Amino acid sequence: MKVSVITVVFNAVDTIEDTIKSVIDQDYEDIEHIVIDGGSTDGTLDVIDRYREKLAVTVSEPDDGIYDAMNKGIDLATGAVVGTLNSDDWYENNSVISRVVAAFENDIDLDAVYGDIVFVTKDKPHGLVRYWESQPYKEGLFEKGWMPAHPSFFVKRDCYSRYGKFDLDLKIQSDFDLTMRFMVVNKIETQYLPGVMVKMRMGGVTNNRISNVVKGNLEAYRACKKNGLSVTPLFMVRKVLSRLPQFFRKPRYPN
Repeated sequence: MKVSVITVVFNAVDTIEDTIKSVIDQDYEDIEHIVIDGGSTDGTLDVIDRYREKLAVTVSEPDDGIYDAMNKGIDLATGAVVGTLNSDDWYENNSVISRVVAAFENDIDLDAVYGDIVFVTKDKPHGLVRYWESQPYKEGLFEKGWMPAHPSFFVKRDCYSRYGKFDLDLKIQSDFDLTMRFMVVNKIETQYLPGVMVKMRMGGVTNNRISNVVKGNLEAYRACKKNGLSVTPLFMVRKVLSRLPQFFRKPRYPN
């Protein structure tokens, strides 16, 4: 089973190498790593060039934001299963992909799997900030602001063909919209794999400014309405509050 991993990058010269190496170091061999660069000017392309023979596809051109770049990667992917790993992120250990593949091979009806992620400080990879512990999906979770941690979300490629890719009208919460569309509206079969799969440096689009948090919550509310979920503006408060326990939990790591 081929797994496509899509990495979107723009001016991440200090971190992109960690991302690429964490894919190369996986103990599962049939991985297609697709890197979509938005036209970096800081030396990122020089780092990518050093690993070009290990990368299945490399594209460098302007895009209309992170979700446009992800859609480009999805269009280029040929794996049966597709995951995303952003340029500030890396896999927690070298068996993440093999664990994902084992789950799919054990259940032919499975459409997607997901696990946990940890947020770390930008300059200290072991400086824990938040532990995003997920859970098995059940009805009503999205209405409370829940979603699976998208960097840990691996889904069969044909789900994108059947149910659509990222909505480019949403600039911050298109991953919330997409997972809701897959899991709530189209009721794909999912499995939660407990334990940390990805480490993520703080500083993403949603996390780097208070204004983006507000805008992101408004987009999430719009996404709920778009997908037919019954929510009130109080949803935006619940979504923020749902994150607070993440700052106090102790991470769980797979055996």
